[in-house]
Amino acid sequence: MKRAALFFGVSVAACAVAETWFVDSERGDDAASGMSEATAVRTLDQVNRLDVKPGDRVLFRRGGLWRGTLRPRSGESGRPVTYATYGTGAKPILQQSVDRSRPEDWVQEGADIWATRPRTPPVVKERIRDAAALLAGWSGSFQEGNRGAVRTVAEGGERFVRVTLDKKVRAAANLLQLWGPRVENLPEAALLRLKVRTTKPFRLEGLRLSLNRPPWTTALAGRAPRTGIDAEWRTLEVLLSRPGDLGDGWFHFSIGDVMPEGAVFDFVPLGLWRLEVRKEETIPTDVGIFICDHGAAWGVKKWCNPDWEKPWPNATKLERDLDFWHDPVDERVFVKYPRNPGTAFTSIELALTRHIVNENGCHDVVYDGLAVRYGAAHGFGGGSTRNIVIRNCDISWIGGGLQFWKKDPKTGKVAYPVRYGNGIEFWGACHNNLVERNRIWQIYDAALTNQTNHDPRWETDVTWRDNVIWQAEYSFEYWNHDLRSFTGNILFEHNTCVDAGFCWSHDQRPNPNGAHLMFYDNAAPTTNFVVRNNLFVRTTDRSTRFFNDWRVKDPAARDGLEMDRNLYWIPENLVCEYHVNGRERRSGNSKIRLEPGKWGAGAAEFARYQAEFGLDRGSVYGEPQFVDEAKRDYRLKPGSFGSDLATDGGPLGARGMPGLDRDQSREREG
Repeated sequence: MKRAALFFGVSVAACAVAETWFVDSERGDDAASGMSEATAVRTLDQVNRLDVKPGDRVLFRRGGLWRGTLRPRSGESGRPVTYATYGTGAKPILQQSVDRSRPEDWVQEGADIWATRPRTPPVVKERIRDAAALLAGWSGSFQEGNRGAVRTVAEGGERFVRVTLDKKVRAAANLLQLWGPRVENLPEAALLRLKVRTTKPFRLEGLRLSLNRPPWTTALAGRAPRTGIDAEWRTLEVLLSRPGDLGDGWFHFSIGDVMPEGAVFDFVPLGLWRLEVRKEETIPTDVGIFICDHGAAWGVKKWCNPDWEKPWPNATKLERDLDFWHDPVDERVFVKYPRNPGTAFTSIELALTRHIVNENGCHDVVYDGLAVRYGAAHGFGGGSTRNIVIRNCDISWIGGGLQFWKKDPKTGKVAYPVRYGNGIEFWGACHNNLVERNRIWQIYDAALTNQTNHDPRWETDVTWRDNVIWQAEYSFEYWNHDLRSFTGNILFEHNTCVDAGFCWSHDQRPNPNGAHLMFYDNAAPTTNFVVRNNLFVRTTDRSTRFFNDWRVKDPAARDGLEMDRNLYWIPENLVCEYHVNGRERRSGNSKIRLEPGKWGAGAAEFARYQAEFGLDRGSVYGEPQFVDEAKRDYRLKPGSFGSDLATDGGPLGARGMPGLDRDQSREREG
């Protein structure tokens, strides 16, 4: 029988029979078929293994809770794979955190210092790969002008891999990557013994086994001992653990930041052994948020790195209650508190630095009605996406994990840690994506963003509409750095954005920077980028921040940014802040048509912004009245200012959103 399927406004005839899969976190069984409610599967790992085909639906039982990463399958044009819900009750929750709520989860390590339990020493089991198998197939990737070689050498009756770095243009880890042989059927944990030496001392850091192609997913990851390596052979033991459900991977480590120019680095993999560990005891992945009682209180993250020459003041000291830091070597979290945290709070969730939904490389996928929370990377993250729909989802308490240690490009020394995390991010190339009727709150960086860096990527036909956002550092962020890229047909419309910067992360950021619209450098040619019919209410710093001028220059061509019919209520701080970035100023770019400026709070400053900056000519300034702001019901009251000012004569802000069915931000669920 033929059925008509509607995907992003396109009607397509589909005749193939689609399956429906059921997932139940309480009564499911991973050995079951998943083809009915009675035979539902249980875990996210099993969901990721299901043989899902285009047109299929994967339904999560309402009221359930799952921990881990969802790795969606792609559909095809007109036949998306849908991840949605069945049953009654609260939205099904996907979260990327570990529960440490019990008093026995904590041990005292000093005066008012508590830590998660130490690992039980692992037991080394059988060897799964010998030296001969691990010595073959090594290659190197030298990028951005760095030059060198990777080859197998025989010397003194011994064979080993030799890496030479003849020229080092810039110090960045990814500019020298070493790739080794593939290992299949990886265990949950493994021990790698690695014999190493170098003509110029440095310290080897992370090693992993991962996919050698996008999305570059990690199968096993570990850190080398903190001791450096020098001209004498020494053997390192690296404990590797599995962060997800990927069972195969290629050896990989990036040393472009630590290996000195002119160095010769030799290594021999001596073997790989399976480890028997009690994985639930330790926390190998960085923790970005320490969440108490579902947001009633939270911790402030501190840092430690032995190569950090000039750390921030008191960076590693736990001085105030709920100051915490994650030890990546011993895989523990330390926190300051006057008594056992497990007796002080009903719930303690430690958010891990992994995406909750990793849709890297995915296309033709619909997500509907999910609650995505407690993850220290992105809620929905991934690059090279197309035909994605995210609707009716709740995304909360996201970000704050360690992305990388920023290093001085001249010395290669650690300068400071970089944290990250967005609610929904489309990274790099993206096309025909729709995000609508979602609620997003308590986000480290941006609630919503499409962005890309220094590679040519096209970002086209992305619509963000009818979303309600509160307490994110940025409500919406955009940038596209590469002149060879292109951005077109981006619509940010009918969104309600409240209290930018008033979030858990603001005061612990290195750059407190609250804004509803954060427009970093946009060098890419841009057409038809429209921001209209939105509500922007209160901010810690400014409502809009520009780092270069990409306003429309030719109205007929719509060659840039247009903003109109928005409502602003910024009683304190700035309506707009505009910079001229250093690249444009140094180049004498003729496109610079406006000197840097700031436009403050209040109606008079808003009118000056409209006149001088030339955007938001049809927008208004005034205070909206919400149905029940205390309960996060941000619908406009009938007759409120802004209720008849949209381009169609209707209300500004999010529409088609029901009243808040229940406030999940403070509930004990699961």
